[in-house]
Amino acid sequence: MITIRNISKKFDGHLVIDGISATFEKGKTNLIIGQSGSGKTVLLKSIVGLHDIDEGEIYYNDIRFDTLDLKSKKLIRQKIGMLFQGAALFDSATVEENVMFPLDMFTELSRDEKLDRTNFCLKRVNIINANHLYPAEISGGMKKRVAIARAIALNPEFLFCDEPNSGLDPKTAVVIDQLIKEITEEFNITTIINTHDMNSVMGIGDKVIFIYQGKKWWEGNKENILNSNNKELNDFVFSTELTRKIKGF
Repeated sequence: MITIRNISKKFDGHLVIDGISATFEKGKTNLIIGQSGSGKTVLLKSIVGLHDIDEGEIYYNDIRFDTLDLKSKKLIRQKIGMLFQGAALFDSATVEENVMFPLDMFTELSRDEKLDRTNFCLKRVNIINANHLYPAEISGGMKKRVAIARAIALNPEFLFCDEPNSGLDPKTAVVIDQLIKEITEEFNITTIINTHDMNSVMGIGDKVIFIYQGKKWWEGNKENILNSNNKELNDFVFSTELTRKIKGF
């Protein structure tokens, strides 16, 4: 579980995150949604420690993360998996080498042990017989699945996903959504997903937080999001749905 309490973040005196509190539950897909520029990406990066917050508290389970020294933060980060927008695979490394990278960085496992873990993770995301291919030789959907395999290589307690469906066709996006949800439940991970894709929200949104102008504006789940009386949320949800229909998705 991850808990944030009244966190705020400024850039050049401009308040981007304004006193947000939330609890992100274990074994569930916790989604952060909002328009571009709403602050959702800054919020995600603040929680993971890529930005230092100006005010507030961040807890990983019962450990206060934001006040830890670098050595202690590194111990927490070894329990974190990251799925970056665009997959962010190393172009000069094979599929196998990409997935094995965090194992090389953070463990003292033998080569055979690392290879066994790599193959387990690749099999879990349905990547077979592709170990020695390079990113340029596989599809966009396969790249995302390889990136998920890399993200779970260290058997993380926490998983952060930044726009995991970016650049994917709708059918492949559903596959990636369901894979993230399955892995979250199977390994009881605290998963936080930053997205503006309403298909993802309605498909896997166990918990949804809507960010508007740097503030938490609404909180709920996929079952009650369409019945909300929150004007700004409705504007976001239905304008997004309209855009999707116009594009023929």
